[in-house]
Parts: sequence; C-alpha cells; structure tokens
Amino acid sequence: MTEFVMSEGLADSADLRPAPSGERRRPVWVVPDEIPAIVPLSARFTEARWVGRYRRAALTADLAAAVTGGSLALVARFGAQINLGYILVGALLPIAWLACVALQRGYETRYFGTGPEEFRSIIRAAVALTALVAITSYATKSEVARGFVILAVPMTCLAAMFGRWVLHRSISWRRFAGRCMRRVLVVGRNDQVTTLRRHLEERPADGYIVVASCLPRGDAFEEPEPERLGRTEMNILAAVDQYDVEVVAVAADPELAGYTLRKLSWALEQRGVELIVSPGIVEVAGPRISIRPVAGLSLLHLERPSVSGGPHLLKTIFDRVLGCLLLLAVSPILIVTAVMVKATSRGPVLFRQTRVGRGGEQFSMLKFRTMVADAEERKADLQKLNEGNGVLFKLRDDPRVTRVGKYLRRFSIDELPQLVNVLRGDMSLVGPRPPLPAEVAKYQIDDARRMLVKPGLTGLWQVSGRSDLTWEESMRLDLRYADNWSIALDLLILWKTARAVLGSDGAY
Repeated sequence: MTEFVMSEGLADSADLRPAPSGERRRPVWVVPDEIPAIVPLSARFTEARWVGRYRRAALTADLAAAVTGGSLALVARFGAQINLGYILVGALLPIAWLACVALQRGYETRYFGTGPEEFRSIIRAAVALTALVAITSYATKSEVARGFVILAVPMTCLAAMFGRWVLHRSISWRRFAGRCMRRVLVVGRNDQVTTLRRHLEERPADGYIVVASCLPRGDAFEEPEPERLGRTEMNILAAVDQYDVEVVAVAADPELAGYTLRKLSWALEQRGVELIVSPGIVEVAGPRISIRPVAGLSLLHLERPSVSGGPHLLKTIFDRVLGCLLLLAVSPILIVTAVMVKATSRGPVLFRQTRVGRGGEQFSMLKFRTMVADAEERKADLQKLNEGNGVLFKLRDDPRVTRVGKYLRRFSIDELPQLVNVLRGDMSLVGPRPPLPAEVAKYQIDDARRMLVKPGLTGLWQVSGRSDLTWEESMRLDLRYADNWSIALDLLILWKTARAVLGSDGAY
C-alpha cells in the first residue's frame, strides 16, 4: 500500500473550515487494496456547465461554417442555376461536416480550449470530408462538380477554424480571470510535484488549477502549510470526493506506477475523473514523444531532435524565401529609418557587432545604430546601473540611446537589418538569441546545445518577455527551441512576435 500525505492548495482555502487550535494533523492518502463500491455520481461530478456551453457553441460554429461554406460554394459554382441535386448535397454537407469533426475528436472535453489540438481536428475533418465525398462519388458513380468541392470544403474549414479561434480567445480570457478551470490534484514526490505544479500554474490558459498536492509519507513540504486549514485522514479517492477534483495529475514516481496506478485509474474512471500522468521529461515537445508497444508493454519513445539533414535544408529554404519577401516588404521602412538615424545623430547608420552562430562560427550582426557613436566607451561608467539579467547589460533609461533610437528599440525596428544576415545564412528567422563571444565563454556544457541551430531574428525569448527574462529563463527557452524546433513552431513564433512587438513588451 502506497501512502501519501496532502498539502491543500491555496485556491480553495477560503472554503475549508479552520482546524481546532493547536491541531497539526496531516491526512494520509492511500491507494486502497480494494476499490470501494461507487455510489451514483453526484451533481458535482457531472460535466461543468462551461463545458456544455462550449460544446454547444462549437457545434453551432461548425454548423454555421458548413452552411456558409456550402452556400457560397453553390452560388460561386452555379450562380442562380442550382439544380435540386446540388441543393440536397448542400443540405447534407453540414451533417457530414459535424460527423467528420466528431470522428476527429473535435468535441471531446479534453481538447476544449487547447487551441492547436482543436485546429488539428478541424484540418483532419476537412481531409476526411474530402475523402468521403470522393469515395461516395466514385461508389455511386455520381458526378459531383470538382469546383463545388474545391470551394466548399476549404471555405468550411477556414470558417470553422475562425469560429474555434474566437471560442479559444473567449475561454482564454475567462481562464486568466480564474473561470472555466479544471480542479487538479497533483500526486508524486516533492521535486516532481513542485515542477508539475509550477508548469500548470504558469499557463492558466490551459485551464488547470491545482487545489491540492500529495506527497509520500516522510517527504517534507517545501512551502509552508496554511495554519487555518482543517486536516483529517482520508485516501486519494476520498480527497477527490471532498475537493471536487476533476483531474488527478500523477508526477513521475516509481512508487505510484504499475498495478497501483492501474487500480487508481479504474477508480477514477468510475467517478468520471480524468487521470493524467507526467512522464518526468520536461522541455520536450509532444511531437518528439510517442507511445510504442514493445514486448507487450507500452513504452515511451523519445525521438532525436532535428539538428541536421532534410529538416534543416527545409528550414534554410523557408528562411531565405520568407526573408527575401520580408526584406522587400519593409524596404521603405529601412530607407526612412536610415535617413532618420543619419540626420539625427553623428556616426554610421548601421551598428555591426560580432556574434556567435551555429557551431560556434562568428559573424557580423547588423542593426540600426540606436546609441551615440561612443556608446561602448561609456559602458564602463554605467556598469553599476545595470538592470539586465546578470550576464547581459541593459538599462531601461540608457543615456546613450538617441531620441530616434528609443522608438526603434520599442518596436524592434533596429533589428530589421538582420534580414540581410538571414539571406547570408548567418541567422535564421526564428532561433535562439544570437550570443556575444563573451557570453559563450561562460557557457556550461549543456548550454552549448543552443548553438546546434542558427540564432534567430526572433525566438521563444522574444515572445516570452525579451529583456525582462532572467539569464536562466532565457537559456532555458533557447535550449527548448534547439531541442524541439519545427516549421510549425517557427510560424507560431513569427505570429506571436508581431503581437509582442506591437505591445513592446520587455523592449528597452
């Protein structure tokens, strides 16, 4: 029998009665040898109201998308001369679309508000619907106009994705306000529980709120327990009942695995509570993790990161093509900025600085000059005022920055010349922050992994706080990108970069 002690989360401390004066009992949470009989589910274990509303809204949005897509395709393809057969096809399209989305798990509760998973289900549904139309047309020997299908399915898909995006934004705002959350009980060893709890609390948009943490007997709690919380002995299942837990999250723990974990999953299944298990592998993206059956066991496989070969060739082509298009698009801004820099302060228009690229190769990085010409000579006098992350020198009100330079930095216009570095092959559009040689000299062995990929014009550091990040946070983000990059992730970061730049978060 595996025993656990519990530390109640602060989220629901106001709902618990205070303990009698001087009472300091810790509850024992156990996975019982026998699963107790389950009484009928009470109302508190039924699906939350927000889940029902979200499902109805998703169904309505998908139905409206299919009706809109089908109607526009009919009008665009046939105009006013629509025969009865295609009217029937247009009427069946929404039903077929909803069925395809449902088969692709687009209405499963666990995917609500997740964003990428919902969008993937919509895309898979569009592929499935296209295949269904093609197979049905071939089997019945009916001639369905290709123009109708080519218009109807993509327009339906785009409209449905827009609807899900609106729903996702709506629920994200509610979750940041503490609503529409799923109550989580975290179980495991102290360090694993702390890590898992921190990751869940750092992303409120995912919809998880930790209300209690369970540790094996004998482990000390790192955080002080509230004095006023009542404590009684109970097992894990009783805790699920008392705290209205909707999700039990098990951190990596060898003592809570195998048959014990299997029994717990059976008990939670009967109560309608979801069980999630953290494999203990942090900073690893989902696409690199897969479950494969080996020797009758379900083993977790971790794929190697893409550090060479075809994926990097594709990334190079992506960088060069998109970089060229972006350089042409912003060329008027570059010309105007160059004139302003030259006209408002003495010195060169461009600032060149040696940075370290992929594999430790050094290159000259280009930026618009935003400081006075003798900025490097004056740096030593300002060192004591450094507000950076301990390694990088940063000042919010740096007296060396010119009037024009403040605006260039605020909207990251000073970094646009780095598109030339992208075309040269020194940098990528997305990647780790390009480090100085002095920074590289301080790297630990593991830190050097960030140079497996080219440094980027933007990256996870750019969309996660920029200059407000600590050195450790910046390094962690760079290593995460180096191990998990993909073209899809690059596109997502580019999209978020535009939002971060417009908001000028962490820019100084």
